[in-house]
Amino acid sequence: MNPLTVKKNQLFQLVILFLVFISCEKDNNSGLSLEKLNGYAQKGPFLNGTSITISELSSALTPTGKNYPTQILDNSGTFEVKNVELATQFVLMKADGFYFDEVSNSNSKAQLTLYTLSDLTNRASLNVNLLTTLEKARVEYLLSNGATFEAAKKQAQSEILKIFEMEKPTTTESESLDISKPGDENAMLLAISVILQGYSAVSDLSEFLANINTDIRTDGILNSQTLGSALINNAKTIKPVQIRKNLEARYETIGLKVTVPDFEKYIARFISNTDFVFTNLISYPISGKSGLNILDRAKTEYTSGTYSMNAVLAEGTSLKVKINGQNWLFPAFQDNTGWEFSDWNANDKSRIFSSTRTGEIDFQIRFESMMDSNAISKTKISVFENDAVTPSWTKEITLLKP
Repeated sequence: MNPLTVKKNQLFQLVILFLVFISCEKDNNSGLSLEKLNGYAQKGPFLNGTSITISELSSALTPTGKNYPTQILDNSGTFEVKNVELATQFVLMKADGFYFDEVSNSNSKAQLTLYTLSDLTNRASLNVNLLTTLEKARVEYLLSNGATFEAAKKQAQSEILKIFEMEKPTTTESESLDISKPGDENAMLLAISVILQGYSAVSDLSEFLANINTDIRTDGILNSQTLGSALINNAKTIKPVQIRKNLEARYETIGLKVTVPDFEKYIARFISNTDFVFTNLISYPISGKSGLNILDRAKTEYTSGTYSMNAVLAEGTSLKVKINGQNWLFPAFQDNTGWEFSDWNANDKSRIFSSTRTGEIDFQIRFESMMDSNAISKTKISVFENDAVTPSWTKEITLLKP
């Protein structure tokens, strides 16, 4: 046989072997093929029309440029993507849209963006929520320092839960949790969601999440006392009983019967165990529109005259004041005071005043001396802050003789 022909045959065989090798390599790294990928976007549930993007990532978690865009299917926050073909098992999911705010019982006034980093091996569903969003920067940092994806996810989740004084008994991934289903882990997610939300506007919540992400990225610890105080401020001022009612009513409205998990106990645990300092206090100025403030805790002696009942309430706080005694009265018609009052209780000679809004609230009160000019009148004030059952503080006012 012609030597040239032999060489051509050998070269042809080498090419065939190379193509077979490449084919085998391709088969060994064939990635994932999913008939469909579905899940939920939740803060509260995201609204119909929310934009969802599933982006393929390399093993180093860099975008490959391959994306699967879709939208939320209904107001329960569900989405579905069909025929997903990926070269790797890693993806970044992004949800960008309006959501139901379970704290304020209303739809958000602006769009919020949430993320999930996930390994889709053995997974055909994928959720995005606040816990998956808080994990993202920490997971990326741990991976850049040699951790495996699985180990980084577990560590980041554990560290974030610890910030909220929580510890999960299992290692269920955050992207598997669902605030509309029972179970302790779902309850933790909902508790974290409402603590982070508080009474914040969407822009403030978005900035809050970004600042926490930056703080915990390198060590997994929330070092900022300012951010920590914001968490405990929210936890102490939100109203869990009302939040449960809001969520149940919302899901019922969209035709779903759900079991809201027992999130209240995790809020209570955070309040009881955290070292973060509560700073969202109600303040009591020295004076108001009508004169000296009868809620000034340092002042206990007054004379006949007109005074203010004045307080400044931070967003989410509330106040009730019970006044016992006979030597005080007030104008029946006062506009825009921020207070409402109960009927007179003749048994203990008292009336209860309740705040109707936050910000500065001011009500005119008048003290008058008893008919017996030699008498020294006493009036007791009991103050109940943030739905407290027992008085947060009390004071006794002495009305001096003229």
